[in-house]
Amino acid sequence: MITVHEAHEIITATVTPCGPAVAAPLRQLRGRVLAEEIRAGFAMPRFTNAAMDGFAVRHNEIAGASEDAPVTLPVSQELAAGALRVAPLAPQTCARIMTGAPVPEGADTVVPFEQTSGFESAAVEFYKAPKQGANIRHAGEEVVAGALLAAAGTRVTPAEIALLATFGVASALVRPQPRVSIITVGDELRLPGEPIEPLAIYNSNLPLLETCVEAAGAEVTQTRQLRDDRQAIREALAAAIAESDVIVTAGGISTGEFDFMHEALDALGVEQRFWKVAQKPGKPVYFGATAAGKLVFALPGNPVSALVCLLEYALPALALMQGATPAPKFTATLDEPFPADRKRYRFLFGATQIENGEIRCRISQQTDSHMLTALREADCLIEAEASPEPLPAGSLVTCSWLPWANAF
Repeated sequence: MITVHEAHEIITATVTPCGPAVAAPLRQLRGRVLAEEIRAGFAMPRFTNAAMDGFAVRHNEIAGASEDAPVTLPVSQELAAGALRVAPLAPQTCARIMTGAPVPEGADTVVPFEQTSGFESAAVEFYKAPKQGANIRHAGEEVVAGALLAAAGTRVTPAEIALLATFGVASALVRPQPRVSIITVGDELRLPGEPIEPLAIYNSNLPLLETCVEAAGAEVTQTRQLRDDRQAIREALAAAIAESDVIVTAGGISTGEFDFMHEALDALGVEQRFWKVAQKPGKPVYFGATAAGKLVFALPGNPVSALVCLLEYALPALALMQGATPAPKFTATLDEPFPADRKRYRFLFGATQIENGEIRCRISQQTDSHMLTALREADCLIEAEASPEPLPAGSLVTCSWLPWANAF
C-alpha cells in the first residue's frame, strides 16, 4: 500500500501527452486545451472611439461652458459605429458621434448628449465641459499588438472564445481529447429507467463518472454496465483497451469472491503501477498501464469512493494528457472539527463560503462512502493527513474544487 503523495508521483511519471496537436474551429474550442500560444494581431481598441453617444469636440473650445453661459458649436459631421471614413474635425465645430464610432482627428473629448441641447439641431449648445479626454477609448489602451491572449495549456472557456473572436481568430491548435471508456460492474446494478427488483440498486456511478470525465475535456467513447461475470469483464476490458486511451472502471477491484477486475487486467497485460492507497475513502483504487501507454483507473464501487478517486487521480491524469496543468488546490479554514483518520489520508466533501476575505469550509453531513447525499450543496473536496485526533475548527486544510463548482 502506498501513500496519496506517492500515487500522484507515479501517475505524473506515467502520463504522456495524448498525440500531436490538431486544429479546431472557434465554435469547437470550448473545453479544449490550447497547444499554441495566441497573441493579439492588432491593438484593442483598433482605433480611438467614443465611449458613449454625444459630441466630439476640442476641449479648449467648450472649457468655459455652463448652463448660464452655454457654448454653441455647429455640427460639421455625424459619425455612427461602423463609419469607415472620418474627416478631421474642423475648428469651432463639433461632430455628432455614437458609441463605438471613431473619434475624428482634432477632437479630444466626447460630451454626453445629456449635457447639451440634444441631437436634433444643426448647432448644439454645451452646458457643461467634462474633463479633457472624457468618454474616449484610446487605441491600444486595453491590449497592445502582440500581447498574449491565451497561453499554450489554457483550457478554453467561453471567455477565451469571446476574446479570440474579438481578434478574428477562427481556429486554433489544441491537444487531442483523450478517448475514455467507462465500465461499471455489479450484479446489483440497474440503469436509471429500468425496472428494479427490491434488492437491486440504480447505477449512479456510470452517469456521474461520465459527466465528470466530459467536464475534464475528454471524449467518452463508450460506457458499459456489466454483471459480476469473469469472462464478460475480460472481454469488455479488452475492447475498451483496444479503442480508448484511458479506461475508468468502478467496482470489482477489491478482494471479494466476485471481484474479477484485477484478475482480468493482469490477464490482458496491464502493468499494475499501484493498487491500494492509504486513504479514506477509496483505499482499493488501482492504476495501471499497458505497454502501448493505455491507462487504467479501476475505482472502488461505492459512489463516494469512486468519485474521490476519479477527482484525485484520473482527472489530473486527463489534464496532463491534454498538456494542461491539473486544477490547483487551495487552502481554507475549517468552520468545525474535521474527523481525521488515525492511519489514512482523509477526504470529505464540503462547502465553502467567503468571510472577511477568507475562504472557510464546512464538512458535508453525510460522510460514509455510499452516501451521495454528501454532494448536495458541496462545492469542494477537503483533505487532510492521517492524524490521531480530529483537526480542530480554525485549522487550515487543503481543498480542491468539485467539477461543477467551476463549470463553464
